[in-house]
Amino acid sequence: MKYALVLICALVAGCDVVRSTTDRVFGGADTQPEAKPVAVAPDIAEQPPAPVAAGVGWRGAKTTIAGLGDPNTPGRWLQTPLVDTEINGRVVVPRTGAQAYLTLVPAPGPEGGGSRLSLEAMRALLVPFDELVELDVYSD
Repeated sequence: MKYALVLICALVAGCDVVRSTTDRVFGGADTQPEAKPVAVAPDIAEQPPAPVAAGVGWRGAKTTIAGLGDPNTPGRWLQTPLVDTEINGRVVVPRTGAQAYLTLVPAPGPEGGGSRLSLEAMRALLVPFDELVELDVYSD
């Protein structure tokens, strides 16, 4: 019985469906872009990452309605027509007061058009995945 269990596990581990699923879940080699070598001077300490963009934002809040974006795209982001370039920002759910810092990514459409939130951003804001949510968007 032990040998049969080990044999079944070995056969299933070789299955393409299982392998492709585990690659997506655990970040296999096919899903990660190739890393490019970066030359670093030996006497310079590592610097913190630079902000996404030094674009000029706005004062106060802008309101948008957002739904779930592409769940396969990692990170905390909000695709919105409120911005023209990628910048860092903060979103607040006025109904609950929950907030999250994320990357504001430009999306086509009029400024009053809808937006799309990443899965990770929706989790951080504690909003349901299957509903539209009203957001106050701040550029930081």
